[in-house]
Order: sequence, then structure tokens, then C-alpha cells
Amino acid sequence: MDNNLQINQNAEQTYHSIRQSIVSAQHKLSAAVNYAMVITYWEIGEQIYKACGENDRAAYGKNLLDYLSAQLTVEFGKGFDKSNLRKMRQFYCTFPIRDTLCLELSWSHYRLLMRVPDEQARTFYMEECVKSAWSVRQLERQINTMYYQRILASQDKAAVSKEIQTTEPKPKYEKIIIDPYETRFVKVIF
Repeated sequence: MDNNLQINQNAEQTYHSIRQSIVSAQHKLSAAVNYAMVITYWEIGEQIYKACGENDRAAYGKNLLDYLSAQLTVEFGKGFDKSNLRKMRQFYCTFPIRDTLCLELSWSHYRLLMRVPDEQARTFYMEECVKSAWSVRQLERQINTMYYQRILASQDKAAVSKEIQTTEPKPKYEKIIIDPYETRFVKVIF
């Protein structure tokens, strides 16, 4: 009987050790995919900006986007339609210095951050997102509830800061690749 108990405990410990290895590998893979995707989309945005100049909707820019979209979509899939190529260009324009990118953030985080017109607010959200490990949904909620403006206007900044932790707890465990952009990007790689 004691032998069975010890085998069960050993099996349980082995399971948890293996599980931790898998979860750790998944997190490393996710970070590597995020890093590659964010940098690649920034570089694509830079190249489109340099080719189109200030206005991608002028005749040359429109024709270039049409051409790039058609070619890239045939080869790599629908993640490279004109709308997404414009977002990549906007990404470069919004964050023109590559070294300022926070590689802990996903493309989905950056798509939300690009919608914030105030550069100081955008920087605040980016830094808080990294510091607090916000999910995309948490970042969206903080932007939509004007967290930056509320914290600036508040006399009790600690209470406002604490409120976001109680109203939106951090997720315990999320699947490794749930973003459709990430899955498309991974398909392109493999």
C-alpha cells in the first residue's frame, strides 16, 4: 500500500515537472513568434513608407499596395491584404524608432496602441501593459475606460491603479497562440 502511494506521488511529481517544461517551451515559442512578427511587420511598414512616401493613397502608393497585396496574398495568405499592409505602414509611422518597441507586446497589442492618438497616453499604455503583463483584452479595456486620463485626473492614483487589478484580474493561463495573426504568421514560416 505504501508502495502505491509513493508511485502515485512520484507520478504526480513527474507529471507536474513535465507539464512545467511544456508550458515553459510554449511561452518561449510565443515570445519568439511575437518578436519575429512584430519586427517583420515593422520592417514591412518601413519599406512601404519608404516606397510610398507620406501618402500611400496617392496613385503610386495605391498601385503599389494593390500589387504588394496581390503578390503577398498569393504566396503567404490573406494576412497581407491592403488593409493589413496599411496597418503595418501605420505601425512604422507610429513607432518610427525600432528600438522603442517593447517586444513583450504582440501585434494585437500594437494594433490597439496605434489607435491612441496622444503620444504620451500611448507610451503610458505601452509601459503599463508591459509592467502589468496586460492581455490584449485588458489593454483594450484600459484604453476604452480612459485609464490614462483617470489616473492623471485622480488625487488618489493608488486607488485608481488598484481598481484595474480588482475589476480585471490577470489571466491565469492562456493558450500559446490564440491570435489569428500569429497563426497566419507561423503558417508563413513553416
